[in-house]
Amino acid sequence: MKPILWRLPFELPVIGPVELYAYFTLLTVGFALAALLSVRDARKQGIDAQRILDLNIWMVVWGIIGSRALHVIADGHLHEYINLCLDPRLVEAADARVLRCVSDATCSLGKFATASGLVDYQCDPVRHVCYPPRDCLVAFKVWRGGLAYYGGFIFAVAFGLYYIRRHRLPMLRVTDFAAYGIPLGLVFGRLGCVLNGCCFGQPTQSFLGVQFPGRGAAWRAQVEAGVIAKTATAALPVHPTQLYESLACLAIFVYLYFWVRPRKRFDGQVSAMFLILYAIARSLVEILRADERGVILGFLSTSQIISIPLFALGLYMFRRLGRRPTPA
Repeated sequence: MKPILWRLPFELPVIGPVELYAYFTLLTVGFALAALLSVRDARKQGIDAQRILDLNIWMVVWGIIGSRALHVIADGHLHEYINLCLDPRLVEAADARVLRCVSDATCSLGKFATASGLVDYQCDPVRHVCYPPRDCLVAFKVWRGGLAYYGGFIFAVAFGLYYIRRHRLPMLRVTDFAAYGIPLGLVFGRLGCVLNGCCFGQPTQSFLGVQFPGRGAAWRAQVEAGVIAKTATAALPVHPTQLYESLACLAIFVYLYFWVRPRKRFDGQVSAMFLILYAIARSLVEILRADERGVILGFLSTSQIISIPLFALGLYMFRRLGRRPTPA
């Protein structure tokens, strides 16, 4: 795990330490590459490349807003964000350096980097457990991680459709640009999840299992489930679901960009195939995930529920648009 790739040697007012988090940094790299590809294709097709670049930037912005909103609401951490502002003593600092504290100094030994950022933990003298400092803005600090993809997808698509109509761009051609760009961005984003230690899978004894260190997200989940003791130095090996989805998105991108795109029979075909393929891939990966991400009807995750109408939409687009000839 390496949740923080780089830390700059200065702090900013309100924001605090300037840190480049693995997840956010790699996600940015992925969508920057996707933007370059879409701008290049726009030029080849005679579409305003500057508009497409602006669209990419704004969709990333709205994607971050939407993914953060869904994470806060549906991933089971809303009470933590509230308590971090109202009473941080109710939030245990699971990645503190000691299991039992006697003073603030034993919690942090000064400021140090954790999966939660650069913090200075405090000690609860009654329960003798460490807790994080008060932070009423933590829900807005997206660079620390905590983004739910489908929330970003919905917000980004909603804004994208508005932007396309406002500037009178060819809608289906432009959505085809996004259809291969999104999985490319997710290839890097899920690699960031590996470094961050989030989005982990269920315990496994297979050769595919990966082991995350103690005090991380996988370790905390297994301690709470009673699978391992709180004195364990590492989590049990788990399915690397982050890598599974990263590889699935890479396969989807390669197929859409190098096979479907140059051979498409109608505008919107790449978009339809993306909706179908990603909904299937995400639903399958969700079966093996073990992190807290919201459960509906007792067994379906939030992402699986959202995948159902998106899969249906992809099938509908494929059948409906396939009857239309592609304009020259």
